[in-house]
Amino acid sequence: MAYKSIDAGMIVKMFLAGAQNLEANKEWINELNVFPVPDGDTGTNMTMTVLSAAREVAALENPTMDSVAKAIASGSLRGARGNSGVILSQLFRGFTKGIKEYDEVTVPVFADAFSKAVETAYKAVMKPKEGTILTVARSGAEKADELAEDGEEDLEVFFRKVIEHMEYVLGQTKEMLPVLKEADVVDSGGQGLVVVLKGAFDVFLGKEISYEPILPAEHTAPKTVSGGETADIKFGYCTEFIIMLEKPVAKAKEDALKAYLESIGDSIVVVADDEVIKVHVHTNDPGLAIQKALTYGALSNMKIDNMRLEHQEKLFKEAEKEAAVSKPSASAETEEEKKAVGFIAVAAGEGLCRIFRELGADYIIEGGQTMNPSTEDMLNAIAGVAADTIFILPNNKNIIMAANQARELTKDKKIVVIPTTTVPQGITAIIAYVPELSAQENEEAILEEISHVRTGQITYAVRDTSVDGKEIHQGDYMGIGDSGIVAVNANLEQAVLETVNVMVDDTVELVSIYYGNEVSQEDAEILKEKIESRCPGVDIELQDGGQPVYYYLVSAE
Repeated sequence: MAYKSIDAGMIVKMFLAGAQNLEANKEWINELNVFPVPDGDTGTNMTMTVLSAAREVAALENPTMDSVAKAIASGSLRGARGNSGVILSQLFRGFTKGIKEYDEVTVPVFADAFSKAVETAYKAVMKPKEGTILTVARSGAEKADELAEDGEEDLEVFFRKVIEHMEYVLGQTKEMLPVLKEADVVDSGGQGLVVVLKGAFDVFLGKEISYEPILPAEHTAPKTVSGGETADIKFGYCTEFIIMLEKPVAKAKEDALKAYLESIGDSIVVVADDEVIKVHVHTNDPGLAIQKALTYGALSNMKIDNMRLEHQEKLFKEAEKEAAVSKPSASAETEEEKKAVGFIAVAAGEGLCRIFRELGADYIIEGGQTMNPSTEDMLNAIAGVAADTIFILPNNKNIIMAANQARELTKDKKIVVIPTTTVPQGITAIIAYVPELSAQENEEAILEEISHVRTGQITYAVRDTSVDGKEIHQGDYMGIGDSGIVAVNANLEQAVLETVNVMVDDTVELVSIYYGNEVSQEDAEILKEKIESRCPGVDIELQDGGQPVYYYLVSAE
């Protein structure tokens, strides 16, 4: 039987099935990354992006095309992580623009929506590169237009031919980018997109899909029928948030917060550690809970659900470790505390976070390699900084797009994203800030300063491969410079020394070394002495960064 149109209910099922297929294949997609670093990159980021939208989609009752479109667009936009996740969110955003005004979607509507998806995604990327997810997406849109113009009406034929063409173009990506050809892999982002579409197509064909692996327990299937009595709900608003502390609270103060919440509601959960208090309460006045919480610190991850409207209670969710935020320097955004300029920095490791705080960062988002913060994490940080102008230091090339997306979504503050790709660049950026200059003058000056920073990052290989003309074996130590892998060695110390040798020339005056959480201070001191002997006349600074993944971060200026 040929289907010529599908409704919102089928769009919901197809989207969730695509999310499920991506979740099931994320590790395989991660392994397609060119650089064999332990970063859990593309597959993880795309999965977390689409799951953010899946949770919103699954929570819909009696979904309409408009409500589904809004849930997909807003959920993926705010949950976007990493460059691949941001591009995927933009594809979804454009696609939903094309379907939201229709009760049912036909081949011509799908073709138009695919074109809008590609147009939106290309606009979001400063310098689009062929051989990536964008190329694969564009090929699908072109095939969709061709089929629509030829008068194809059968959606099964349409979907099958579009996906087959995208798979063919995906296979060609290794011919488009030399780095893919050398590593003998296709583009991981393009593969992720094809995986989503194939999962969606499977459910369209009637395949039974289990949604349990991707959704919370209360959302094990798409909701299409409302149910349950609400008259017995005493407190109508499920309210959740995280309080970020400047210092640990005493047990008595934690108990006082619990007592207050009990006076205005029920289902109280208050969990405190040294840096945050996680709160869940059912109440008829969420504002009272929020006002009380603000006396303890700044708020993050705020979520309020009207249970009478939704006919359900939302369970309290732990903040995700991948984007846990550390304490900001300001306790709450009040008029008295508000200042002209603030800084947000992304860093991982107790030592690096401490360094950024000491240099004046108002808010640290804990993240980086293996932990790319989402757009929503950026928005929460922006809300937590009481300043009219905020500089964001992503300190990782895979976080810059999420920061830019947060900037576009922020209307009440001026956001300046400094495209720092490494932590040493971020440190130089915040040091270079001059209060007497305007935001634009500072941006220009900072960009000039970070252009002179050379960075080396020493980590290990997770698999055998060939990159940048170097044969790499699993377990080898790699020195990754600003433009690729500069050193490979089975000995960690030798890998660092080879990296430094490439970075340092007659113009370098300062080398800074930040050792990670798997390196002892004694070993770091020995390494420093060897670098000093090899680099006479150059100042060598050693800092405990405490960062994961990278044994050493080295900067040369």
